[in-house]
Amino acid sequence: MSSAPAVFSASYAQARQRFLHLAKQRELAVSTHVLDAPGHAGETLAMDVVRDGPANASRVLLTTSGVHGVEGYCGSGVQYGLLSLGGALLQDRPDTAIVHVHAVNPFGFSQGRRVNEDNIDLNRNFVDFTQPLPDKPDYAALHSMLLPDQWPPTPANEAAMQSLLAEWGSRRAQLAVTGGQHSHADGLFYGGQRESWSNRVFRSVLRQATAQAHQLAWIDIHTGLGPYGVGERIFASNDPHASLARAKQWWGAGVTSVNTGSSTSIPMTGPIQMAVDTECPQVEYTGICLEFGTVPSTTMHQVLRAEQWLQLHPGASIAQARQIKADLLAAFYPDADDWR
Repeated sequence: MSSAPAVFSASYAQARQRFLHLAKQRELAVSTHVLDAPGHAGETLAMDVVRDGPANASRVLLTTSGVHGVEGYCGSGVQYGLLSLGGALLQDRPDTAIVHVHAVNPFGFSQGRRVNEDNIDLNRNFVDFTQPLPDKPDYAALHSMLLPDQWPPTPANEAAMQSLLAEWGSRRAQLAVTGGQHSHADGLFYGGQRESWSNRVFRSVLRQATAQAHQLAWIDIHTGLGPYGVGERIFASNDPHASLARAKQWWGAGVTSVNTGSSTSIPMTGPIQMAVDTECPQVEYTGICLEFGTVPSTTMHQVLRAEQWLQLHPGASIAQARQIKADLLAAFYPDADDWR
C-alpha cells in the first residue's frame, strides 16, 4: 500500500473529501446519503457509496468502513488505497464490481465516537425488531459498575467489578460486557430499540449493490481487537460450513471464527452482516471482518468506559474531556507509522 500519509486522513471531513475527490477523478458514480445531524466542525455527514465496475456485475466485492465510527480512519484509508489502484484490481475481471461504502456511521467517525448519534453500536443493531429483544441480565448487573458516578472509578468500585468478572470467568465476562444489550440506552454496546438510520440506509445500499449479483464477497474493516498492527481475518457469516471453507480458500487458513473460539472476537447480537440474509438472499455470500489490533483489551475496555462516562457527565473539566477523547482516538487509530 502507499505510504501512510498518502492514504490516511486527519479527520472525517478530510477523509470524505479525499474519497469523493478520487472517485470524481476516476469518473466513478457516487451515491450520497446525508444524515441530519451535525458534524464535529459543522461538516455534512453522509454515507457515501462508490461503485468501481459494471452495474450489472454478477460478482461484487463490498468494502465497508466506519461501522464503528472512529474506526473509520483505518477503513477509509484502506478504501482510498484501493481506489488509488485505478482499474488494476478489475483487470481481466469484466463481470466483477467493487462497491465501497464509506462511513457507515458518519456521526461516530466525525465526532470521534464508536457509536452513532443515538449511542447505538451498529454491530449490535441488526436484530429482528419484530421479535422480543435479547435479555442480558449479566450486563444489567454490571452497568453501574462499568459507568460509576466518578471517573476514574474508586478502588472499591473496581474491586467489586473485578470480583464479579472473576467469578463469571473470562468468556462469560466478555459476553456480558461486549456481546450487546438493549436495556440501557446510556450504556456500553447498546443495540437500540429500533433500526438506526445507518441500518436502514445500509440495507438499501446493499440491495442496490447486489441487485444483479450472484456472488458477494464482503470485507468489513475494523480496529481495536487483537495484537498491535496485526490484521485478523474474522469469518463473518451465518453459514459455518461452506462459506467458512470459501473464506479460508480465498483469504488463507488463518481466517478465524467466533463460532469455533479461534477469534479474539466473540458472538454478538445483531452484527451488520445479518442484513445479507434479508436484503440479498440470492447471493452466495463470503465475508470477513478485517480487524487490526491496537492496544491490549484491558486498556481498550477502560478507554471505552471513560468515553461513555464522559457522555453522561458533560460537566467534566475541559482537560479531562480532552484527555479521554485523545485516549479513545489513540486506542482505535494509533498515531504511529509502523501501525499504519
